[in-house]
Amino acid sequence: MESFSLILAIVVVTALAFDFTNGFHDTANAMATTISTGALRPKVAVAMSAVLNLVGAFLSVEVANTISKGLVDEAGIRPEVIFAALVGAILWNLLTWLVGLPSSSSHALMGGLIGATVASAGFGAVHGDVLVTKVLIPAIAAPLVAGLAAMFATRLTYRMGRNADAKASEKGYRAGQIASAGLVSLAHGTNDAQKTMGIITLALVAGGTLAPDSDPPMWVILSAGIAIALGTYLGGWRIIRTMGKGLTDLQPQQGFAAQTSAATVILASSHLGFSLSTTHSVSGSVMGAGLGRKGGVVRWSTATRMFVAWGLTLPAAALVAAIAEWVCGFGSWGTAVVAVFLIASSAAIWKISRREVVDHTNVNDHEAPGAEPAGVVTQAMAAVTPPPAGTVSDALAATIPAPNDPASPARTSV
Repeated sequence: MESFSLILAIVVVTALAFDFTNGFHDTANAMATTISTGALRPKVAVAMSAVLNLVGAFLSVEVANTISKGLVDEAGIRPEVIFAALVGAILWNLLTWLVGLPSSSSHALMGGLIGATVASAGFGAVHGDVLVTKVLIPAIAAPLVAGLAAMFATRLTYRMGRNADAKASEKGYRAGQIASAGLVSLAHGTNDAQKTMGIITLALVAGGTLAPDSDPPMWVILSAGIAIALGTYLGGWRIIRTMGKGLTDLQPQQGFAAQTSAATVILASSHLGFSLSTTHSVSGSVMGAGLGRKGGVVRWSTATRMFVAWGLTLPAAALVAAIAEWVCGFGSWGTAVVAVFLIASSAAIWKISRREVVDHTNVNDHEAPGAEPAGVVTQAMAAVTPPPAGTVSDALAATIPAPNDPASPARTSV
């Protein structure tokens, strides 16, 4: 086996950086509903999620093996290809985080790996059957299954508790939400941390440090778990706001049903080795819970934006990764150019995000500070907006002097 090279070290560091972005990008999957219903304070919620993500990373390696052994040909992969794949995935994660859209970090990574592999070795190096059965089909099925399960669970929950004491019931469901949020965090660590384990293992095999078909070494499992836990603790507050308040307004009963349904789907898929998107599962369950409550609504404008982001994730990450691989193909200087581009782009996105800060203090606001929901006119706007032709508002009429007021200006009849 060969020793670590510089490019291999760069790939490992970049993979852990992706894992870190995966952590704060996907915190919303576990904790958005718990935070939005007030079951846990924001900082406590993300700390709990971080610890359980770390624990979950040690529970299985099935998903890691799907990525490192199943999706692409190990023989045709160089460390530079994996580096390019990670560039595409990281930039997509950061862009969607900036606009507060809960897209799939998993599919960003898959798209990046596919795009870079195709650019390097052609379409034949991608195993289409694995892509379809373990990535694409779960991407479509997961939100549907989780959504239907959450909808029926919500209806059942309200039916069973219709005669219960309201305060006691709400308190119980808040406790249930905390438990189910912990289960989602554990499931997220089990599924998503493994993706980084798989990509690092693939890089080690490609670099000659590991034998083909090897399982992830313990140091890879530990470092991936720590990276995703640290990212989770920082909290992806923008996406937490969208998931917790932007899609629908959840009560504790709905939050409990949504999280339990999502966790069940995620853990089952991890056991089967499916590279499932936890984002798709949780988003589907939140929408299902919104539809399950009588009078509940789903904000379909936000959901539509989210669906568009889901559809763009694979091809967008693949395109960026393919371009990055083409530049890396020019040699060491090409790899250096891609690395500088990644750092500069990440810094620019971070700087833009500081123009409107979203953190634990305002995460439960429905809209960005100063913004108004579509179709709503504030009192301030009404004060400067002319009334419709032929009508005078009560407020305006109160300020118009009576016709016999000596101070009243002359009027011309029309």
